[in-house]
Amino acid sequence: MFQAYPPEIVAQNLGLTLEEVAALPQKEAYFAAGVVPDEMSFAATARPEESDIELTNLHRYPLHSQQPRIIPGGGLQRLVTSKEFPISTTMAGSVLELQPGALREMHWHPNADEWQYFISGQAEMSVFLAEGTIVTEQFNAGDVGYVPMGAGHYIKNTGDTVCKVLIGFNSGVYESIDLSEWLAGNPKDVVETNFGLKEGEIEKFPAKKVFIQPAK
Repeated sequence: MFQAYPPEIVAQNLGLTLEEVAALPQKEAYFAAGVVPDEMSFAATARPEESDIELTNLHRYPLHSQQPRIIPGGGLQRLVTSKEFPISTTMAGSVLELQPGALREMHWHPNADEWQYFISGQAEMSVFLAEGTIVTEQFNAGDVGYVPMGAGHYIKNTGDTVCKVLIGFNSGVYESIDLSEWLAGNPKDVVETNFGLKEGEIEKFPAKKVFIQPAK
């Protein structure tokens, strides 16, 4: 899918140079022949427990009382789902703030469509669909964006002020697969084979979930 995205976005997301991005596969790769791993190739880590906020009212959730998820230099996210707000069984919401030049990394939501209302700032979003189809749009305060369920996308702050976005999902459960987390969760030899990477290049890839990549 990388050939469809702007090279500078891929470079920022993966920590590569533009020259290294140009060497990535130029067509979709589904399966590639590589070394067959043994049963000791996978390691599992426990998911950390998330803190809860005590509700003050059945129909009211104090979102700004929530400790946000902060990415130093990149931005923050506040998120409310049916876990935090039990009455909201069919919707989840998020407020995302991106610092100038920051990138909400390439990701997709496997269980919900996404609606965006741009509260302030400027941004660019690309939505990746099947067979290399991509749509890129520029957003300003007051604009609305949409991403269908399962479609890869990113949001990049293209302005010189904080970009604030209100995001809604048509599911009470929030699920997001971030590219960095997906890459880090696969065996290195599989990623190297599918991406056609040279020796040592994979060490530049994120080793853990990035979520928001600060400007370089």
